[in-house]
Amino acid sequence: MPSKVSEAFTLRTYPYREADLVVSFLTRDQGRLRGIARSARRQKNSFGSGLERLSLVQMNYYQKENVELVRLNSCDLVQSQFSLASDYPSGVALDYIAELSEQLLPSHEPNEKYFRLLGSVLDQLRGKQGVWLPITYFSLWAVRLSGFLEEMRIEDESLAIAKDMLTKPVSQMDARAWTKETAQDLRRALIHSVEMHIERRLMTARVLETL
Repeated sequence: MPSKVSEAFTLRTYPYREADLVVSFLTRDQGRLRGIARSARRQKNSFGSGLERLSLVQMNYYQKENVELVRLNSCDLVQSQFSLASDYPSGVALDYIAELSEQLLPSHEPNEKYFRLLGSVLDQLRGKQGVWLPITYFSLWAVRLSGFLEEMRIEDESLAIAKDMLTKPVSQMDARAWTKETAQDLRRALIHSVEMHIERRLMTARVLETL
């Protein structure tokens, strides 16, 4: 089978053997995949900064039939999130988005809407208008696209915000002064739903509460 090239977001990497990495990444056309990046931990490698969390890349990989892990050959960086990672609240938001995606997305199931959600929320974060709107918007849509969004007991204002989010792109949301307290009960309800669904606690959700 020939090598494939897919537009992808890098989600997470794990050390593997002495110099390799296992990489979890979301492709636009193949869904979430995991692969081995040989020698990616060495100073000279063919991946560069493309394996940093939520980097948008063109991933070149070889996928063998009936083998879970693909073999990563190289990746070309399309868009780095370095400017976000250098800001602490935005860096925490990146960690949260990556962890939520890693936990919710099944393997090998294309999800074009989720892929576009990631792109639009990252664009919103780069707008430097704070983390709470994009984080809340992402949480709501991640749960909805995963198929377990249920009725929530939240304040009327938060319910109105949720209804607005479900009908508008994040870029068209009202430019209110979002703070940590804005729709906080909505965000907590969504995180609780996710943790019940995956049967574990989200490590990054605890860090969000300290911001």
